[in-house]
Amino acid sequence: MKAVIQRVSSASVTIANKKVANIDNGLLILLGIVEEDTVEDIKWLVNKITNCRIFNDDNQVMNLSLTDINGEAIVVSQFTLQASTKKGNRPSYIKAAKPDIAIPLYQAFIKSIQSVLDTPVQTGQFGADMKVELVNDGPVTIIMDSKNKE
Repeated sequence: MKAVIQRVSSASVTIANKKVANIDNGLLILLGIVEEDTVEDIKWLVNKITNCRIFNDDNQVMNLSLTDINGEAIVVSQFTLQASTKKGNRPSYIKAAKPDIAIPLYQAFIKSIQSVLDTPVQTGQFGADMKVELVNDGPVTIIMDSKNKE
């Protein structure tokens, strides 16, 4: 399971000209799932994401986590995170989990991160054509991979 987390001062998701998610200070989390992913991958990622100290403290040092600041989160499923660009110029998405596997894991990820945060977790819509807007604060963007534990 791969996640791209972006510290944002604002972010939103729009589907068919309707805004379905909107946050202020927090994280935009793009989530890519492979068929081998399990509940253990979810637990590891949720723990890392919610405790990652990437928000500024009073001294403007990145020393606070999402839970420390009571920040908000948007989770967006993004199969393209699992792209392979090894051969040719057209990315291969063969590693990305099919919906019958990915949707339950995506929903379990959302439920798990929701159990840690004090604010509701907002989402995109699995498989939809989404327009994601964000103001990346910093900019701070971190890639996490549960398979490599980094």
